[in-house]
Amino acid sequence: MLLLDGISAGYGGVTVLRGVTLAVPPSSVVALLGPNGAGKTTLLRVASGLLRPTGGRMLLNGEDVTRRPPQDLVARGVCHVPEGRGVFPTMTVRDNVLLQARPGQEADALERAVAAFPRLGQRMNQVAGTMSGGEQQMLALARAYVQSPSVVLLDEVSMGLAPKIVDEIFEFLRMLAGQGASLLLVEQYVTRALEAADYVYLLDRGAVSFAGEPGELDSAAIFASYLGAQ
Repeated sequence: MLLLDGISAGYGGVTVLRGVTLAVPPSSVVALLGPNGAGKTTLLRVASGLLRPTGGRMLLNGEDVTRRPPQDLVARGVCHVPEGRGVFPTMTVRDNVLLQARPGQEADALERAVAAFPRLGQRMNQVAGTMSGGEQQMLALARAYVQSPSVVLLDEVSMGLAPKIVDEIFEFLRMLAGQGASLLLVEQYVTRALEAADYVYLLDRGAVSFAGEPGELDSAAIFASYLGAQ
């Protein structure tokens, strides 16, 4: 479905990613773990077309899309839910949802958003920026359901949220994966990410230090990675 092959990338001449190879198979959940500064967000920005790599290539369904702009990747089924509250805070919930709808499918988009997160149905006329952090994250995630993407890139979507909201979000991610979407998940709750994942990659200082199934990764390896141990 999505292959990042030998990706190198960075900002302002500073290299962040060094030859990263990562695959997201069809209808799978891939967890991307690692300490702060490892390059996880940078990799998602490359995968969504927001950052052009300095080396390597990206394939989507076998097609080379390395130099495609973000809007082309969206049209090909890639959805990026960035870190933080990815909503338009001065617009209503309804208008936020309608922005993601395809022409002629506005009513369906609203129905799908409410089906994903019923609480949004009570907030349609509310300005998004006045909702709680959890509700804003629900609205951001609803985009991944409204657009019916094939690949969803998720960057720390549970950050700063109450445990009950985190439970709701992970339930939504399970539903999304169950409907055939492929997920690339960057997540602070390592245990929750491993429970949800079919495959896991550990990123350390811009390079992959482990790639395999969650059962192959022991807690000592994760602990060492997050502490920066050798």
